[in-house]
Amino acid sequence: MLRLGSITLDVPFFQAPLSGYADRAMRVLSRQYGAPLTFSGLILDKVACHQPLFENPSFRVRDDEHPIGAQLLGTDPQTMARAAQTLCQVGYDLIDLNFACPAPKVLRRGRGGHLLNETDVAIAIHQSVRHAVSCPVLIKLRIGFGDSQQSRDRFWQICEQVVADGVDALTVHGRTVVQKFGGQSDWDMVAEVKRRFSQTTVIGSGDLFTAELAVGRLATSGADGVVIARGAIGNPWIFQRARALLNGAGCPAVPSIGEQGEVILTHFELIAQTHGHNKAVRLFRKYVVGYCKHHPERKRVQKALTTAGNEHELRAVVNEWYAMS
Repeated sequence: MLRLGSITLDVPFFQAPLSGYADRAMRVLSRQYGAPLTFSGLILDKVACHQPLFENPSFRVRDDEHPIGAQLLGTDPQTMARAAQTLCQVGYDLIDLNFACPAPKVLRRGRGGHLLNETDVAIAIHQSVRHAVSCPVLIKLRIGFGDSQQSRDRFWQICEQVVADGVDALTVHGRTVVQKFGGQSDWDMVAEVKRRFSQTTVIGSGDLFTAELAVGRLATSGADGVVIARGAIGNPWIFQRARALLNGAGCPAVPSIGEQGEVILTHFELIAQTHGHNKAVRLFRKYVVGYCKHHPERKRVQKALTTAGNEHELRAVVNEWYAMS
């Protein structure tokens, strides 16, 4: 189990708030294959303050999606608090504050991972949001902006204060902001955070591309849970397999070629339901790399799927390469 404030999950993992990926279609598939909690994509605080955002199918909360979380990005404590209130009003069950994003366009505006350099602002954002909403509030952090001792000290300062202020969970990605996604995630730091704050829920993040890795990191780091991010793109089976491992049932076999094809078309149809079939072909391409990793002819199938120009061509590729019956 994993406790996130007032919400308890039956397994210690969930799907990350993946910007550009965690739309309605991905969330539905993740749940079908065992994710107990999903998040929508990253939301800018100023945009979240306005109800029209939630007319977008990717951010609209449906009755079958609870619990569902939203991750907020911003710099002003009051605006972040108003945004969090709006998110709760439209049906989100958890708020995650992003102090981790390494994207250059985010950092240039003083958001995301830049806030690891602005400890007072980061702490004030959490305090403001915490007082504004009654739902669980989580924080996503990297282990510093850079490798300097000053960066590490600022990381610990933020952790100590938000824990004192009652944060419901700390999600720690074991890289610095400067590293982006290079090198390897430092899970020793995740373990150190849990040792220092043993009474706080600590969730580890980074390089969890298989169920075996996710379950293994749970055991070796001592973290209360893990969040599966890039490893879930085009791979909803990762949640099913992690559940099986945790239940002592052994890891299920890699899905058959036929099942892979069925899920690919299901994912496409879920996108088409909200965006129309023509637009869905283009939107689906970013998931193709993940799905093709399971195919023995990965590169050839990937090329065929990404160059499909319409629904008919996409279905023809799936039928050919995945031996749909």
